[in-house]
Amino acid sequence: MNMASLLPRRWRSKREATRHAEAIRGILDTPPIAPASDGLVLFSMIGTAVLLPYLVAVKSLWRELGRGRVAILDDGTLTAQDRAILAHHCGDPQLARLDMVELGGFPAGGTWERLLTILDARAGEYRIQLDSDTVTLGPVPEIADAISRNRSFLFLGGADAEVGPLPLAEFRRRFYPDGPREGHVQTRIESRVDTVDAARGWKYARGCSGFAGFAAMGEGRPLAAAFLSEIKRMIGEDDVTIWGTEQVTSNFLLSNEPEPVVLPYGRYLNYWNEPWDDDAAFVHFVGTHRHDNGAYETASLAAIDRLKS
Repeated sequence: MNMASLLPRRWRSKREATRHAEAIRGILDTPPIAPASDGLVLFSMIGTAVLLPYLVAVKSLWRELGRGRVAILDDGTLTAQDRAILAHHCGDPQLARLDMVELGGFPAGGTWERLLTILDARAGEYRIQLDSDTVTLGPVPEIADAISRNRSFLFLGGADAEVGPLPLAEFRRRFYPDGPREGHVQTRIESRVDTVDAARGWKYARGCSGFAGFAAMGEGRPLAAAFLSEIKRMIGEDDVTIWGTEQVTSNFLLSNEPEPVVLPYGRYLNYWNEPWDDDAAFVHFVGTHRHDNGAYETASLAAIDRLKS
């Protein structure tokens, strides 16, 4: 028996994250990003605990796109040394602090500040939201094409969402045929979206905000605020601060963009402790199975090797 499996999950997660960081230290030996002010921004909210995984995430994506600059929202834990490392490896990126984001009636925490920063800054630049627990495995032509056409893109939560954005009532009937459900906050909201007035003409797709493309000149806070009001009605005002409400709102905003690109799930996927196909381009190593079977480490080391070549 693996004795580590007997440890509480939070202890195992910390231990696994430490071991993973040690394994990928080679990312510090890879060439820095050469940023360009070309209308594309690779944006992430990070802290000191995910510095090295973040470098793998942003460098592996930038390598395939070959364009853009980096912007970072500091969750409040980045040290002076972290900032020096980021300055070297990410081309002196734009850095903002979490406590500088004006909420203006939106919830605090749960990555809402990240979404609000994107909405406030997308008027003149295409913004890609990139989580630190992701690895780009190879060419991403779907992303490059979306950027060139200034079309937002949706990274899906699962293969069942490849149908793309649907009118709210149709979404509820397809994914929640038995009506409202309890449990996770995303389930609670999604299973009630048909209660929104159909005259609004809104759509929804089940995506994942760990990777999202926001086209330049798109909607800002007003549409997000309108949807937040509906969330409050659906689940109660006290619950809008629960982790997951930002993801639902991100999904909603992208679903209502003009012609959003729906990324094929076989090539852009979340890792659920299952192997991916050879043509997979991008993997998000979600927390539940992040370190299972060494897949995250293997993908990260392969990305580091590509960056060195």
